[in-house]
Amino acid sequence: MDKPKVVVIAGPTASGKTALGVELAKRINGEVISADSMQIYKEMNIGTAKPTLEEMDGIAHYLIDFVSPDERYSVADFKRDAEEKINYILSRGKIPIIVGGTGLYIDTLIYGIEYPDIEFDEEYRNTLLHKAETEQGLKELYNKAQEIDKQAMEKISSNDKKRITRILELYKATGKTKTQLEIESRKNDVKYDYKVFAINMDRDKLYERINLRVDLMIKNGLVEEVRNILKKYNKFPTAMQGLGYKEVVEFLDGKTSEEEMIDKVKQETRRYAKRQLTWFRKNKNIKWIDGLADRNTNINFIMEELG
Repeated sequence: MDKPKVVVIAGPTASGKTALGVELAKRINGEVISADSMQIYKEMNIGTAKPTLEEMDGIAHYLIDFVSPDERYSVADFKRDAEEKINYILSRGKIPIIVGGTGLYIDTLIYGIEYPDIEFDEEYRNTLLHKAETEQGLKELYNKAQEIDKQAMEKISSNDKKRITRILELYKATGKTKTQLEIESRKNDVKYDYKVFAINMDRDKLYERINLRVDLMIKNGLVEEVRNILKKYNKFPTAMQGLGYKEVVEFLDGKTSEEEMIDKVKQETRRYAKRQLTWFRKNKNIKWIDGLADRNTNINFIMEELG
């Protein structure tokens, strides 16, 4: 029996995934499941470029705006929730469309990766995060992670605190590397027929779009958004480590000027986009589409590929 089709639209930040996903959903009777590790958080709207109701344009979106900023949400949580939503969408005769740029989230679905239900050591995590705050400390963690799991570290840049600490946490909690865990779990059957597309874009154009987006975020009140979240929650929310948020926190703490903060957000976002593209290029089954091409052309191409 044929597996149900699930469409995936991946790509770097600011490449137009949301608009493409919405337009495709209208054409193929689909609904959208977000695969963005920051848009899951409530109250974090501006800095995550969360789609507005206007941008959703009547298309149902799932896994957006449902986790408190001070809660931990794991890849295993995402996989469970995403498959539940896939089943729900399919049960109503519609087509699920996964839209997002978090490569780890997307990989767990398309490769059927199962992370065991792991109890993480909160104290160890805080120690790692504290150490990662300094350049020297992060370098030491990066080297240690490379010793433990060289294969996984090929996809991770030397300044990606979140993923570096994740490698170390997984190893401490399970005694196995991330690569070992993935090899073991990939023996499982993938439940759906994933059709994976990714948006590519001329680098200069993409960087221009990122810079404009950051300027718009500042104009729309990103600093105030961060200030309100920090006031509301007693403990420092994990989500504040996210791109665009940690830089604003440094500004509010008086460590940088506003101009330096804006430049840093732009620079880190450009670096993140580069890492996203590197990540997706490692998947040989992805069909690439040009983000600067006419949207109808891209929709028609996707529909032809879906058959």
